[in-house]
Amino acid sequence: MPVVALYNKQGEQVGDIELNEGVFATDINESLIHDVIVMQNANKRQGTASTKTRAMTRGGGRKPWRQKGTGRARHGSIRSPIWVGGGVTFGPSPRDYSYKMPKKARRKALRSALSAKMQSDELLVIDELEISSPKTKEITDLLSNLKIEGKAILVISDYDSTIYLSARNIPGVKSVPAKELSVSDVMKHGKLILTQEAVAKVEEVLS
Repeated sequence: MPVVALYNKQGEQVGDIELNEGVFATDINESLIHDVIVMQNANKRQGTASTKTRAMTRGGGRKPWRQKGTGRARHGSIRSPIWVGGGVTFGPSPRDYSYKMPKKARRKALRSALSAKMQSDELLVIDELEISSPKTKEITDLLSNLKIEGKAILVISDYDSTIYLSARNIPGVKSVPAKELSVSDVMKHGKLILTQEAVAKVEEVLS
């Protein structure tokens, strides 16, 4: 069982915590992590890009000039794709980019991502995080006490509006409930901070 230090909000070590080996110390499957991140990015795409073909473009019903005798190239419509203002050939049209991977594959990728953070010493566990009112200073003080600079993701057991509001104004810092933790979030942020309760919820889902 991997063992990591358990910290409080002041950045002091208050003990140790054992992590589930099957969640935080598995073999790292980099290709699966990549596949899941590609899927998650594809699912975020709006797919609203749209262009008009020559059939959809207004005008162009009349032949611009006669076929022969002008010395110019023959044309049948001013809305041809080779004309300015004409239709677009093979342009994008609204589509759905989303797709799904098997649940087992997604969970295995998340275990791999968590294990990668564990191996690179970028995973920290705190005993609890309670904030009475939304204050950005509460989160900045926490990060300072834990000696964290740059990007970080804070994983809590359940959605908490005060923590969300306190963290959202800090560049590169994000807070998410344990059930919404994704592979792309884990890999995109440098440090991974979990509360003790969040660790239990993550292990319950992934073990």
